[in-house]
Amino acid sequence: MQDQQHVAVLDFGSQYTQLIVRRVRELGFFAKLYAIEEFPDIGQPGAIILSGGPKSTSEPDAPDLDFDALMGFNVPVLGVCYGMQLLNIKFGGSVEASDRREYGPANLVLDEACPLYEGISKSSQVWMSHSDTVKVIPAETKVIARNQHGTPVSLQWKEGVFGIQFHPEVTHSHEGLRILQNFLLQAKELQRFRIDDFKREIIADIKEKVGTKQVVCGVSGGVDSTVLAVLLKEAGANVRAIFVDHGLMRKNEGDEVRANFERMGVPIETVDCSERFLTALSGVDDPEKKRVIIGNLFIDVFWDAVGDAELLAQGTLYPDVIESASNAKSKASKIKTHHNRVDRILELQAEGKVLEPLAELFKDEVRELGTALGIPHDILQRHPFPGPGLAVRCPGEVTEQKLKIIRDCDYIFINQLKEQGWYDKVWQSYACLVPVKTVGVKGDERSYEWAISLRAVISEDAMTADWVELPYSLLREASNRILNDVSGINRVLYDISTKPPASIEWE
Repeated sequence: MQDQQHVAVLDFGSQYTQLIVRRVRELGFFAKLYAIEEFPDIGQPGAIILSGGPKSTSEPDAPDLDFDALMGFNVPVLGVCYGMQLLNIKFGGSVEASDRREYGPANLVLDEACPLYEGISKSSQVWMSHSDTVKVIPAETKVIARNQHGTPVSLQWKEGVFGIQFHPEVTHSHEGLRILQNFLLQAKELQRFRIDDFKREIIADIKEKVGTKQVVCGVSGGVDSTVLAVLLKEAGANVRAIFVDHGLMRKNEGDEVRANFERMGVPIETVDCSERFLTALSGVDDPEKKRVIIGNLFIDVFWDAVGDAELLAQGTLYPDVIESASNAKSKASKIKTHHNRVDRILELQAEGKVLEPLAELFKDEVRELGTALGIPHDILQRHPFPGPGLAVRCPGEVTEQKLKIIRDCDYIFINQLKEQGWYDKVWQSYACLVPVKTVGVKGDERSYEWAISLRAVISEDAMTADWVELPYSLLREASNRILNDVSGINRVLYDISTKPPASIEWE
């Protein structure tokens, strides 16, 4: 796709930055994310959005940009959170630390008619995440919205240049998508975004980067790696798809993976190294150390299996990139060390041996891409499963006994969701072992056994998530079956935590 008339999103480091790109695509327009350092190379965009970020504009190393160059594009500009504060300073105003940190829902109270809020309720819920606020508002600047306390949270400095203190890109801003759409309507002409066009662009990029080199593609049976393998096949790459059975899979998953790839006509090689992984994890209970061990060993297994293969392809998605914060373009604060982002991978990246064609996509976009590639619906609708497998659902040391308990509980829970028509309504679901033994009664005797936690969440992109209000009858049946059929469990819990503040997985 050409750069002409795309939406340029400048990344100041917010954990939600890529969501802006996602929402613009959802509205049907082509958007690209740029690091601030790339600002001189954004081409000729049709609109520009400045993201939020974790820094304060008063910090010595706060990110900045060439204001004259920004205004020189003469296109609509929207500053979000940090972006709004930076623009206010550039126009001659000031920003200071707020008396109260705003994090969470707030009411957006409109001051006057403005194209940005066309069709928006006079009092709409928006999502705040900031500790600074505008102090001095430049002359000729319009306050177009305030919060419930009367504090200005949206400004218009000139025609087509707006600032908003809240995050319209998250679903908690109830009319955020409409606000973004109103902003984009200020642009004269914008490129459209279609998944078929994106598919052709990715395939062309793969052909250019791969050529005749052999590509090692790791597959797990999940949506991401499956779409990746089929995408590489579609691009005509010389690919070896390898399934590493690390002993941390769900019940019967190995057989399902092999059967599904056979259906799609993609041959895979299986490497059984479950004992090797369990030995390496023996005695380790720190979650970050477990991820690093699994990640490094995973890569070791690959290269042991394929020798001198020239490229490694991964199904990394943007939520993985932004949370690990090791992408050179990202200033986002580190949340976790993802198994795709350990030191060994960084070494391979430095050597130009890592291919990540899905790294700018979200899960729902990957599913849409998979549909365009002809992948069966039941495979594409599989719930997400973490790369480190059941290790992240086994807090503390990973043992074969704990893994068996988790597999059996998870199998019962997932089958209940499928039998009662809830599986496709849920983004992700699983059973997680709680590393606490509790007193119970089984038969005429007291028991002292583990507790299991069931979790089911709904999400669009894994950046935020809410728990699912499953029917009591379903939870009751799942609990009864687990307590009766799974040895070692005497208590079943249901996790009703949202993300944030919790994560979707336990580790």
